[in-house]
Amino acid sequence: MSLVRGNRLWSTVVLCLVLTFVWGCAKPIQQSGVSPWAPVETVEEPSEKDVKTGEEEMPSEIDVAEIDSTITKKTYQGIEGEFLETPLLKDCHFEFDRYDLSVEARRVLAENARILKKIPNSRIQVEGHCDERGTKEYNLALGERRATSVKNYMVSLGISSNNISTISYGEEMPVDPGSTEDAWAKNRRSHIIILSRK
Repeated sequence: MSLVRGNRLWSTVVLCLVLTFVWGCAKPIQQSGVSPWAPVETVEEPSEKDVKTGEEEMPSEIDVAEIDSTITKKTYQGIEGEFLETPLLKDCHFEFDRYDLSVEARRVLAENARILKKIPNSRIQVEGHCDERGTKEYNLALGERRATSVKNYMVSLGISSNNISTISYGEEMPVDPGSTEDAWAKNRRSHIIILSRK
């Protein structure tokens, strides 16, 4: 009987240790070190490497006619009238619960800035998107911070701030409706549309 009691006691102790470890490691979605309500800091000036990398990725001879050939007209609920999209303007992606720009995101934005400088009087809108984790309110705030980070960096690359607006869609417009790490990574993004051209 004492052996049975000893085994039960040992099993209970092990179970308590495992539960304590799991509970201690769990991280609530809304309690990360980076609050989406914190002000977005001024971004660093783009490094020479960022700009050169963007230049290498896109042929320097691209012209307005080539850009125009890729543009399509679209409509969104919530946006009055038509807007323009081109696959030449790439999405940049974010780490979970973050709105700072990675090296890869900066490279993508350097490429986008080169495209937009070919059509300098265009008004663009930067959308901020999130994955489905967290509350709607939290994700709307995080999406806005992401869009603002992108806008600030685009301004540092020479795009006029007067020609850039931002909007957050939070988790409402996923590109991948799945509930996997891969789908979430695709949905944590910024997206650029062209509202008008002069």
